[in-house]
Amino acid sequence: MTDALIEVDDLHVTYGRRGAVSRGRGVQAVRGVSLQLHAGRTLGLVGESGCGKSSLIRALFGLSPIVAGTVHAFGEDITNLPSRRRRRLGGRMQMVFQDPYSALDPRMTVHEIVAEPLRITGRYVRDDVNDLLDRVGVSAEMAQRRPGEFSGGQRQRVGIARALALNPQVLVLDEPVSALDVSIQAQILNLLDDLQQEFQLAYLFVSHDLGVVRHVADDVVVMNAGEFVETGTMSEVFDAPQHAYTQTLLASIPRVDIE
Repeated sequence: MTDALIEVDDLHVTYGRRGAVSRGRGVQAVRGVSLQLHAGRTLGLVGESGCGKSSLIRALFGLSPIVAGTVHAFGEDITNLPSRRRRRLGGRMQMVFQDPYSALDPRMTVHEIVAEPLRITGRYVRDDVNDLLDRVGVSAEMAQRRPGEFSGGQRQRVGIARALALNPQVLVLDEPVSALDVSIQAQILNLLDDLQQEFQLAYLFVSHDLGVVRHVADDVVVMNAGEFVETGTMSEVFDAPQHAYTQTLLASIPRVDIE
C-alpha cells in the first residue's frame, strides 16, 4: 500500500442481474480504473454525462456492484466490507452534493442539518456546530433559519459544513458549483481551498466543467465510456493532452478573445 488515503485499483462496476453479470452480459459502467487520493491534494475527475463518474463515486461508498478490482480506504480493504464496518469508516469520507436546493431537508433548521450526523454518533455539542457554520461563512443568527430562506451559495456552504461535521479526511465533491452563478462559484471554490489548506483534506472533485477543474485540481483524470483515457498533473493534461477525447473536451472550452 501507498500513503494514499483512498486507493482504487483496476476497478470494474457492472450492472445487471447476477447471472447476466457473471456471464459478462451486464452493463459495464466502470472498466479497469485506478486512482489515489492524497492528503492536501485535489484530484479532478472529468467527463461528460454518462461516462461512469457517478458509478465510480457510488463504488467508493459501497453503493455500486463491484465485480473486480479493489478499493482501499485509510489502509483497509473496503471492497466487500460489511455495511456495519463500512459505516464505521463513513465519517472519514464525506460527500458534497451537486444541488444545494435538494440536498438539504427543508423542514430542518440549518443548525439541525449540520448537527444531525453529530447527534447520530453521540458527539453533538452546540458550540461545535456554531463553529462549523462560522468557518463556512454562516452566522449563528442565521443558523435557526431553514434552507428555503437561503441562496444557492449559502445552501452549499451549509452542505459543506454538514460534510465537515465528523472531521473527515476525504471529501468527494460531485459537481459542487455547477448549480451556482459564476460569481458565487468563485466564492465556494475559494472556501474549499481555504478548508483544504486548514485541514489537509483530500478532494475528489468531479465535474464536466474543465474550466473549474483547471482552477482547483492538482491532478486530473479524464473519463470516457467507463475508462480513464488520460491521467496526469493539471498542467500535463491541460497543456499537452495526449488523448483525442481530452483534446476534444479542451477544444470545447469557451474562449474570450481580447483585442
